[in-house]
Amino acid sequence: MARILVACANGAGTSLMMKMSVQKATKALEIPVEDIHHCALSEGVSCARQYDIVFASQNFLGMYKDAIKAGVTVIGLRNVLSEKEVEEKLIESGAAEKFKRK
Repeated sequence: MARILVACANGAGTSLMMKMSVQKATKALEIPVEDIHHCALSEGVSCARQYDIVFASQNFLGMYKDAIKAGVTVIGLRNVLSEKEVEEKLIESGAAEKFKRK
């Protein structure tokens, strides 16, 4: 089961909508999810290593270097509200296969 974090600049509206896109994409890809947490960027950077997958805007990927080094799959999105892009990035990163329900 995957633990997922979604983070936006302020952790309010955009991250909540991103969370809904991630929920739909993981369901479509049959990825079992234990938890999807949405938050502000500052919280996300500090707790990212506690998650399996992190989603954030591409502009903020550089802030997650420590999480990447720790083995967290960090995915940058151009359109943080695009379910299709979330699905594509989960497949490209290998996370879809890694966590897919067997």
